[in-house]
Formats: sequence, C-alpha cells, structure tokens
Amino acid sequence: MTSAELPPLSGKVALVTGASRGIGYGVAEALVARGDRVCITGRNEDALKEAVVKLGAERVIGVAGKAHDLDHQSEAVERTMEAFGRLDHLVNNAGTNPVFGPIADLDLNVARKVFETNVISALGFAQKTWHAWQKDNGGAIVNIASIAGLAPSPFIGAYGVSKAAMINLTQQLAHEFAPKVRVNAIAPAVVKTKFAQALYEGREEEAAASYPLGRLGVPSDIGGAAAFLTSAHSDWVTGQTLVVDGGLFLNAGV
Repeated sequence: MTSAELPPLSGKVALVTGASRGIGYGVAEALVARGDRVCITGRNEDALKEAVVKLGAERVIGVAGKAHDLDHQSEAVERTMEAFGRLDHLVNNAGTNPVFGPIADLDLNVARKVFETNVISALGFAQKTWHAWQKDNGGAIVNIASIAGLAPSPFIGAYGVSKAAMINLTQQLAHEFAPKVRVNAIAPAVVKTKFAQALYEGREEEAAASYPLGRLGVPSDIGGAAAFLTSAHSDWVTGQTLVVDGGLFLNAGV
C-alpha cells in the first residue's frame, strides 16, 4: 500500500500475532485499511519483512519470533509501545497444528506444543498488553479460535481441544478485564490459507459443497470480523465467540 493509498489515521494501534500471511495478514490488512497502525509478528523474518512492505511500512512494523517465547512476547509489546506510543487492540492469531490423525495415538509432547502455542501464548500476549496499556486505557482483544473448538473435529483433535480452551480463555479474560477491555473470539471454518491446505487442497469444490454459502473462507472474511470486534460498533459485545463459517453449522440439524 503506497502513501497515497493510506487512509487517515484512526488514532488506534493494534498488535496482530502470526500475521506474515493467511488469516493474520488478512486481519492486519483490514486494520490498516481503516487507519490503524499495526505491529505484526511471525516466525519467518523474511516473510514478515515482505508483509510489512505490502501493508505499508509507514504504519506497520514487524517483530520476528516464536509466539510461545516469553522474550518475544515482551519484545513485540515493547516495540509497539516504542514505535506508536499505545496499544489498543490485540489479535491473537498465531497457532499451530503439526499433526493430522486420531487423538488416541497423539504424542503427548506434540499436544503440549499445540497448547503452548495456541493457548498459553495467547494468554501471555494478553497479560503483557494489559499491563503495558489496556489496564489504564482500555481496548479490545480478539482471539482467533476455530469451529473445531465448538464440536468434534476428526483428525485434528488436539487443535480442536486447544481452540476450545481458547474460547474459555476468552470468557475468563472478558470477565476479568471488564469494563476496561472487551475480549471476544472468532471461530472460523476452513479458510483458504497455507495453514489449512491439507483440509481442501485438490478437493476445494468438494470441500466447499457442504457450505450453504457455497465457498470456503478467505482471510478477508476474518479480517472484517476482527475489524468489527475492535471497533466502536461492538462496544457492548464482550465474552462472545463469533462463528464465521459460511453457514456450515446450519447443516447440524439436517
């Protein structure tokens, strides 16, 4: 995005984790498009730098690191505060799903890794953002969960259990951080990203056939939802999980 294309500044600042591509990038793009300044994180420094340039380096910074690393969490929050002087919104998007198979055979060390990245890191970022800015100034947190956290999902059981924990974490934080900070979650169905490729690659038409809206999700679908949940339009919404699934759950009654 060039300087001429940038919208007027909103005065708000966001931190989006796992945002060098996919859903996180879609969220960052939506926030930049409304005038927010944004810090994005990701493991791959080169990919992160590329994302910063595409989003607009005038208003976006990147901090490379692993989401579960405590030093990385501190650095991301500190760098955001140094660059922009505030931190209104946190979007916890970083996640992992390194296994595909029955939960009965799951390596428990892999399960620990999934929870460390998907749940504990989200809590860590929330704590640090709270103490750095939100405790005294307010703001909003959005946790990217999944419909896998709302119903059994064969072959991605550990991921689903971790996302169920994230939904409960959302409620816990919403209760504790009120009234200063609103905390909500988004539960997407399958979104067309590299992360979810195994769920639709080579069979997208077949995968999309079960969705009443006739297609899989794209990152901008989740970006729009995150923009809503971090805006004044959702000022009376907290502790909720917004299902963004193309109508997939409508099939539950059929």
